Amino acid sequence: MQLHLYGGIARYEPENICRLFLPHEPITLCDAVPEGDGVRVSAGVQGDTAVCRVMLGDYDRERRAPIVTDDPLMALWGTPAELAVATLLYRQFCELFHTAQPWGLLTGVRPVKLLRRLTHEVGEEQALAYFRERLLCSDEKAVLAQRTLHAEDKILSLSSPQSCSVYLSVPFCPTRCSYCSFVSHTTEKSQHLIPAYVTLLCREIEETGRILRQLGLRLDSLYIGGGTPTTLSASQLEAVMATVNDHLDLSHCLEYTVEAGRPDTVTEEKLRAILAGGATRLSINPQTLHDHVLDTIGRRHTVKQFYDAFSLARKVGFDHINTDLIAGLPTDSLDGFKASVDGILALSPESVTVHTLSMKRASHLVVRDHSEYDAGGETPQMVRYASERLWENGYHPYYLYRQSRCVGNQENTGWSKDGHDGLYNVFMMDETHTVIGCGAGAVTKLKSPDSDYLERVFNFKFPYEYIDRFDEMLERKQQVVTFYESCSDTTDA
Repeated sequence: MQLHLYGGIARYEPENICRLFLPHEPITLCDAVPEGDGVRVSAGVQGDTAVCRVMLGDYDRERRAPIVTDDPLMALWGTPAELAVATLLYRQFCELFHTAQPWGLLTGVRPVKLLRRLTHEVGEEQALAYFRERLLCSDEKAVLAQRTLHAEDKILSLSSPQSCSVYLSVPFCPTRCSYCSFVSHTTEKSQHLIPAYVTLLCREIEETGRILRQLGLRLDSLYIGGGTPTTLSASQLEAVMATVNDHLDLSHCLEYTVEAGRPDTVTEEKLRAILAGGATRLSINPQTLHDHVLDTIGRRHTVKQFYDAFSLARKVGFDHINTDLIAGLPTDSLDGFKASVDGILALSPESVTVHTLSMKRASHLVVRDHSEYDAGGETPQMVRYASERLWENGYHPYYLYRQSRCVGNQENTGWSKDGHDGLYNVFMMDETHTVIGCGAGAVTKLKSPDSDYLERVFNFKFPYEYIDRFDEMLERKQQVVTFYESCSDTTDA
């Protein structure tokens, strides 16, 4: 599609609105009103009026609206002109394609965080009204955001200015799923890197522990993710977790999660090592309970292996198990997804995360398969069914985030039974406090104890880079100390 913007309107929000309705269309910016075929948009500001014209075939309509400048909540979303233009463009697309979007104008990753800020300004009732009336969010999603907000607020109250979390990355998987764009390497190609990687990861954990002690930071949550951490052997897992116990102070740690995401990597020996190492939460992720869907997306395990892994985790003694499902997977159907939800509920896990398939540009599903797969109207129905069934069965939403190019423009939501919320997920997604990342592809996100100011420190992405340039990467970790010293100097001043 062709997009022409004028009058000082930035491209960010108009492009996001376009992608809500045309997720696979490349967008070309034009210096003048576009001509030719396809979808053409011209939008901008004339004086104190927002203008939007949308053209496609015989459809050629222009809308105008005054720019509201006395809205006290406007600054939490953007500028008055940006909101006016985005609203016009959204309404034009709704008319052109005969559909509305469930989240309305909301295109950001963290809608609950925005709702919290609005609530602090005007109270919850008015904030919800603003979501529905000004940002055009559906009642269904506004209620979901409200329920998530209530759970999140309880979790956020556990954090203090001295709090932090730690993420340990194990970027290896048995195979690469077709929808995945994470920097993870298959063990078929990278098995030889794992011993050196584990040794260096332990060294980085040691250095992280030294930094936390130097700065007086309190570790509130710890997450070992990937990739698939259980691609490591039992002895390698023991080595990593022993290093954690030796060098990180877990006396205040509220939650310790290990992902065992691929059931085909789960053994009793590994589970016992994880439990003995101190983990309090385990994630085993089938994504679907249908073998033909697993085969389609390149997950080389069976549904039976998931059930076996889940049963084994219970036998070993895990009393908080999370499971993941993905709505909108290729070859899945509404009835099939409903069966997966019902099958998970029959196991009664302590928490369930319902993701929506995201058509990530770097995934095999898009790059290798050249897929423009879209589950049409079924994915929203899948997500709705999961939400209704989980709520009816005593689960509540405790965290929520959105991704671009999600099929059906839905969201990812963590659901849990009372007392089993995934704390790290909330701290990380809300950007509540500092999260220190260790391992290849990990990102340290530093948050000022006294403000919302953030800085990031990036580890090298690939395992071979992490190994070859480890000393250089370890020097970057000193930026954590520099950051907190700078914050202290600002506070003292």
